[in-house]
Amino acid sequence: MCKIKVSKIKMSKSKVLKSKTSRRRVCQITSPIAAPHIDHPHQATEPVALNLALPRAGTGARASGGACSDAAVPSPPLQAAACQSGARHWAPLSRFIAQEARIGAWAERRPLTLILYEFVRFGIKQGWASLFGALLLALLIGTHLLYPKGTPLSRYDFLVLAAIAIQAVMLTAKLETWEEAKVIFIFHVVGTAMEVFKTSVGSWIYPEASLLRIGSVPLFTGFMYAAIGSYIARCWRLFDFHFSHHPRLPLLGLLGVGIYVNFFAHHYVADMRLALFAATALLFGRCWVFFKVWRRWRRMPLLLGFTLVALFIWFAENIGTFTAAWMYPHQRDGWALVPSSKLGAWFLLMIISYALVAMLNRPQRLPPQNQCAAAAPWAKPAPAPRP
Repeated sequence: MCKIKVSKIKMSKSKVLKSKTSRRRVCQITSPIAAPHIDHPHQATEPVALNLALPRAGTGARASGGACSDAAVPSPPLQAAACQSGARHWAPLSRFIAQEARIGAWAERRPLTLILYEFVRFGIKQGWASLFGALLLALLIGTHLLYPKGTPLSRYDFLVLAAIAIQAVMLTAKLETWEEAKVIFIFHVVGTAMEVFKTSVGSWIYPEASLLRIGSVPLFTGFMYAAIGSYIARCWRLFDFHFSHHPRLPLLGLLGVGIYVNFFAHHYVADMRLALFAATALLFGRCWVFFKVWRRWRRMPLLLGFTLVALFIWFAENIGTFTAAWMYPHQRDGWALVPSSKLGAWFLLMIISYALVAMLNRPQRLPPQNQCAAAAPWAKPAPAPRP
């Protein structure tokens, strides 16, 4: 009897061991900071575990849980890419995640193809982030060249309706998230309020007639300010922004309020623009933004990022005034370049835009060990080690 009991105990122990080993077949794939194709915000601050059920022979390989449970399980790097890519926030892009991961795996085999791949990927991300603003700019150019004169619906009113239609289509087709739509609405209100005041004091004018306006400001102008907020919000997700030495949000909020008030007050009291530039440099002087084009963290001073975006806004404003959508006093007798002094105004407006987006997204700090590994944007990409 004792031998029978001992054999039963051994059999039960072997069953327990088998059950444990079968549980281990559901493997924990931990994706480190440098894993390929990780674009989703906040995933880089701590490892992300994906539970994948290992397929059995003769059965369809399906994931046992998580966001990717309805898709066939590819190799672990592709599964990690599908579950963590920033593209998964936009439904039309999510279907291309696995294919893009395969292209990236091929590109990293040679340094030259890796450099070209990162360059193309950066351009595609920037284009996607600028989608709303680019469509508005295309509307300004198209209506300037092709919109018939003397129609019952004025050009400005058409631009308002077209901007609303673009928003509706982007939300319906999931080219834009509701979080981005909230940012656009806030910027629309903030921008329109400033436009009403600025046109009342003669800073610029809208020369054409329209019905959909507040005072002398056509309603489409609010969408142009909203395009800046949309761009920042989308870049934040696409490039997985993390920071070092980021200013505290209450201080950033005070700076944004001060800049916004000065846009109004400098018409009546001393212009505090230089003091606001100094305050911006003080708050952001040590701040670096860390971002990923693909696998490798890259970094740049956040102040430099603000300056570059302000420069591109200035380029877009020159296009807008060329299409006669609005004009400055010096452009009444014919188009001329917008003064370069406006770069300072757009830089400060960038701070307001950034502050609003930062309040919604809550900046995340990149761990120090990853800050040391980050490279400058112009640094040569490091090819992945060969197995």
